[in-house]
Amino acid sequence: MAKKIQLKTSKNNMSVSSFLNSIEDEQLRKDYKSLLKVFKNATGLKAKMWGTSIIGFGEYTYHRSNGDEGQFMACGFSPRKSGPTLYIMPGYQDYEKLLIKLGPHKLGKSCL
Repeated sequence: MAKKIQLKTSKNNMSVSSFLNSIEDEQLRKDYKSLLKVFKNATGLKAKMWGTSIIGFGEYTYHRSNGDEGQFMACGFSPRKSGPTLYIMPGYQDYEKLLIKLGPHKLGKSCL
């Protein structure tokens, strides 16, 4: 039987607006608010905070190879010092042609 996993980074009731307004650099704050609009328009979903620094949209149940399962956001983004990190679950494997057009970037399993 699958064991339910509770991740440290979980959905909470923190304010997305307050989080974005706390970004000191005015241009970055505007950029992230624009990114928020892009995600809202693309998903049609309301933004929720996941942990203290990730803005997520939707949820999905993921399954680990050992049978454990948990809930995580379907997509989202996080303002990082090195630039924005974008999350699309379950990953970017099917987007190779689009990513070539993106230009210089770093790619993880589910984050860009």
